[in-house]
Amino acid sequence: MLGRANYKYVVTIVAVFSIFMELLDSTVVNVALPTIGRDYNVTSPSTIQWVVTGYLLSLAVFIPVSGWAGDRFGTKRVFMFALTVFTLASLLCATSWSIESLIAFRVLQGVGGGMLSPVAFATLWRAFPPEERSKAAGIMVIPAAGAPASGPLIGGILLKYASWHWIFLVNIPIGVAALVISGLYLREHREPAPGRFDAVGFGLSAAGLAALLYALAEAGRRGFDDPRVIGTGLPAIALLAAFVLVELRVKEPMLDLRIFRNSLFRSCNLAWLVTMFGFSSTIFLLTLELQAARGLSPLESGLTTFPMAIAVMLIAQPASRLYRGVGPRRMILTGLLLTALSTFAFSAANLDTSLWLIRGLMLIRGAGFGLVLVPLQAATYARIEPRDTGRATALYNVTSQSASSLGVAVAATLLTSRLSHHGGILGSPAARAATLESFQEVFLVAALISLAGAAVALLIHDRHAHVTMRVRRSPGAPVPDEPPAI
Repeated sequence: MLGRANYKYVVTIVAVFSIFMELLDSTVVNVALPTIGRDYNVTSPSTIQWVVTGYLLSLAVFIPVSGWAGDRFGTKRVFMFALTVFTLASLLCATSWSIESLIAFRVLQGVGGGMLSPVAFATLWRAFPPEERSKAAGIMVIPAAGAPASGPLIGGILLKYASWHWIFLVNIPIGVAALVISGLYLREHREPAPGRFDAVGFGLSAAGLAALLYALAEAGRRGFDDPRVIGTGLPAIALLAAFVLVELRVKEPMLDLRIFRNSLFRSCNLAWLVTMFGFSSTIFLLTLELQAARGLSPLESGLTTFPMAIAVMLIAQPASRLYRGVGPRRMILTGLLLTALSTFAFSAANLDTSLWLIRGLMLIRGAGFGLVLVPLQAATYARIEPRDTGRATALYNVTSQSASSLGVAVAATLLTSRLSHHGGILGSPAARAATLESFQEVFLVAALISLAGAAVALLIHDRHAHVTMRVRRSPGAPVPDEPPAI
């Protein structure tokens, strides 16, 4: 029987590899879309885009149900189910015979992916006591940031030296190993009173989130004023508004939105939304600029953006130690300011800017991202009751997925608008100057949004996260209480 100390690290190993696998898949597939389209003789962008969109919609449906499912059936059982579905669907994607079959298997993959991360994080936070969560957060930074940032590089390597099928096949050994370790060592956890399945809440959240993410995906290509985007987006907002009203009134909600009354959890989620919006939009823009304006290959582009992942891994452990004395507020503010400044620098870059300078900026951006991610993961659940951990992680993952989709959609829409204004054409050597100017303007807007978003850090108070910090107190000193939520 594993002792508590050893068990914590077994959970960490399983969580790191499974979350890395799931998050990597969300970015690495984008690099392969043109190749997949050619292999299946698909020329319509709207068709090939469903390889990504179908996965996102499936994620949106199953993330909310993950918290209740883990509480009801047990986190070990649900985690292994999600991991099995994701791994099997990866194999099916690699062996697909048409674009339609690939899209169907991607939807199935999203079923597993939607439940994998929330349940893995819930299991991890329960394994570590609050005062050690900064240490766990320092480890979990690696998959949370390293996987998305590594996607373009790994995708470029696989496309150059193998085939797009390996984008999915690499998941198989990781998934099987994680399943074996989980089956042997993970402990089951069930809540004694998980509540009944909230069918109405599930229906409203599934329809609303799926419609919203679809609208955002389409907005990136068509613009926010397109009839299809409006026709999907407005009903999505109405469905989500109805979902909020229902969830606040029912006794046993699918997503317990009342958790947002906790001011620390609310502020950390807002900071996470700002962070993921900036992360996804910048990676999208820079990867596209390097390939469309500079003419780099996917592998060369990946090598240019990869230093961000290196910086995140280097800063993770120092940041987890710094957190215990400094607290989340100043670290998150510093990290958001660093990411905003790096985005301002991208807005001033031109075709003569050295790729090494861009790599240096990605190092700075990675350091900033790590300074945000470590304290957020440590502090977010500091005042969450153990019985609410599963549903809180589901809420946190909904925030992450929505912010990522919104960031890409807004960046793509702004870029389309500026390209039209300047006469820029992606991939056209004759229009490189106009294309570059378009990218510069969008980077400038993204930087201004990131700078304004840094103010969110001021809503986070270190005293609310004191249980996750090793702060020396004189004997008998009172522990600060959280003021009433507003």
